[in-house]
Amino acid sequence: MMKTINAVLYSNICPSEEQEAKILEFLEKKYGDVNLSFIKDTNIKAGFILEVGSDIYDWTTKGRLEQLIKEIAAIDKNKNIIPIIKETVENFKPKIDPRQMGSVVSVIDGVVTIKGLDLVKYGEIVIFYSGVKGMIMSIDEYTTSAILFGDNEDVSEGMAVYRTNKTAGIGVGDAYLGRVVDALGNPIDGKGEIETNSYLPIEQSAPTIIDRMPVNRPLETGILTIDAMFPIGKGQRELIIGDRQTGKTSIALDTILNQKGKDVICIYVAIGQKASSVARLVETLRQHDALDYTVVVASFASDESALQYISPYAGTALAEYFMHNGKDVLIVYDDLSKHAIAYRTISLLLGRAPGREAYPGDVFYLHSRLLERSAQLSLANGGGSITALPIVETQSSDVSAYIPTNIISITDGQIFLESDLFFSGQRPAINIGLSVSRVGGDAQTKAMKKATGTLRLDLAQYREIEVFPV
Repeated sequence: MMKTINAVLYSNICPSEEQEAKILEFLEKKYGDVNLSFIKDTNIKAGFILEVGSDIYDWTTKGRLEQLIKEIAAIDKNKNIIPIIKETVENFKPKIDPRQMGSVVSVIDGVVTIKGLDLVKYGEIVIFYSGVKGMIMSIDEYTTSAILFGDNEDVSEGMAVYRTNKTAGIGVGDAYLGRVVDALGNPIDGKGEIETNSYLPIEQSAPTIIDRMPVNRPLETGILTIDAMFPIGKGQRELIIGDRQTGKTSIALDTILNQKGKDVICIYVAIGQKASSVARLVETLRQHDALDYTVVVASFASDESALQYISPYAGTALAEYFMHNGKDVLIVYDDLSKHAIAYRTISLLLGRAPGREAYPGDVFYLHSRLLERSAQLSLANGGGSITALPIVETQSSDVSAYIPTNIISITDGQIFLESDLFFSGQRPAINIGLSVSRVGGDAQTKAMKKATGTLRLDLAQYREIEVFPV
């Protein structure tokens, strides 16, 4: 028994009986038994699009014009073009569009459910008919779901959506230095377009153990307390953790300013920050001539959760470009608490089961695959490095919460800032007992640890006596 094939006709107006008969005649001759249905698409101004399984026939004015231009461009330039154009127009037949097309089922808070993209891959970029881009985040049996990189209002139910066969990525190049860009790499500082050298996916595998070498070079923060007691190495991941308004960003900013003249590229990733706060930080960098070696990747609190979600991965892709060119890079994630919240929002909208504190079960993997990309590459791979300073905000100094414990276990140490010390006037407000740096191995680091070992012990003992009830 012959299987019936479903075909869908997308058009702004319903076809006449004569038109429908001709389309059915064409379909039956090519595919056999066909069931034709009609969907109204107001975005199609003239003509129509015919979808038969994964085959797309674009008979819109725009589609036919694009195909005609390709036909003409392929013609030998030395020939007389006029009669060839006439012959091409007379014999022109629309070809199957190799792009697979689907249609929007629903749009809810930046998450789009799509039907028809049977061959799409996880993480692939799709383009909606309005020009808005999205990224596939869930693949179910009959539908796929994507997060939007644009406004909800630009995507509506029934709109066509196309595959690109490209994963999410960002343009990279030396021209990004001194610029402020969004999570997609688009400039937002009003200085014009950025010339890119290449295109890198935002999600990449971390360097293997063979590609790495020991962390044995110090990266000075310029803050004596930290450099003396918690030395940070190039290629390390040192967490800055503490309550709100305890000086976490200030430590990261001072570290960026201290890299002036030390041939270190700095990348500051703002996740869910206020636009005014980012503008203030950029102005501080400019006043201290630090913007020349710094890239600011910003996703604001007013941006969609999708942009906040991909911003640290985009910043890391930029960092990897410089690292693979033999440069030392310092990247600051400010902060990963808001990043986890954005991912939780997306996951709940995608219908994934909530776990502890309503976060999805893979939230640990979310940050581990990000931070593991920080490394000290071996000399055979250029010797570049990425040093990560992730920032995490705690509530009432609770380091046992879900996200803080996850990131503490991923990183190589943490600088814990305490509210009581901050409000008492201590700067930086570092808790000596909870702060630690697990980097070591070189003679300089060992000597620093040996010299400061007694100091840390004395301070820790003092803190214990201080809180002991009299």
